[in-house]
Amino acid sequence: MNPSITSAGASYYRHHIFFCLNQREDGQVCCAAVGAQAAFEHCKQRVKAEGLAGPGRARVNKAGCLDRCAAGPVAVVYPEGVWYSYVDLADIDEIVDSHLKNGQPVERLRTPPHIGR
Repeated sequence: MNPSITSAGASYYRHHIFFCLNQREDGQVCCAAVGAQAAFEHCKQRVKAEGLAGPGRARVNKAGCLDRCAAGPVAVVYPEGVWYSYVDLADIDEIVDSHLKNGQPVERLRTPPHIGR
């Protein structure tokens, strides 16, 4: 067992980040149309390069529609439930460095709570 997983009640991952990669065919706003796939791949690569990947650390996952389309592209980090709207790969780097590595959410990238679909 991984020593960083300390009890039966502990989360398997310290952080779990989900990227909305939903593609809408009817021309509606969607995360896939604004660079979500590239951001997901960049985050996955950065997490691995920083040694943050794996049990007791971080996991980067694809997600279907997270229903926050108007704020897209979006990602959400659990267990904290911090939603992010990002613009470019530098924003992803900041999320990795600040939140996933150091446990500090990036306030300027937080998705406003009232923005949904």
